[in-house]
Amino acid sequence: MAQLRPGDSAPAFTLEDAAGGKVSLSDYAGRNVVVYFYPKAATPGCTTEACDFRDNLNSLQAAGFDVVGISPDEPAALQEFSAAESLTFPLLSDPDFAVAEAYGSYGDKEFNGRTFTGTLRSTVVVDPEGKVRLAEYNVDAKGHVARLREELNITA
Repeated sequence: MAQLRPGDSAPAFTLEDAAGGKVSLSDYAGRNVVVYFYPKAATPGCTTEACDFRDNLNSLQAAGFDVVGISPDEPAALQEFSAAESLTFPLLSDPDFAVAEAYGSYGDKEFNGRTFTGTLRSTVVVDPEGKVRLAEYNVDAKGHVARLREELNITA
């Protein structure tokens, strides 16, 4: 699937969260939502990124942005990760990569000299009308939220 661009309609989704409930993109209709994709819960880079979102969540929400994280992990692993890191935003399970593919966040990547296929670390900001406001692919976990805040003009 091609990567999304600003102005594209964000693909609809309904996924299971860490507690076994269902969360849909339509739950955020009329609001801005940061949908970020990460490869695997409780790994160093994913923990850095998730904690960075956690630590910036109040200012993101004050500026009108909700946050949702999506990975291929099963809900039990997401629940454990969320509890261990005191995460205060939804983590959603995309075990068949369907949503990652729809968002252009699935493909080949290299890690430790090996190439494999999986979820690509990426972030898509969806506006209140369900359109893509910003799409970033293959982002670095460290410093990503600070760069995102800058691009969204969030200063507080």
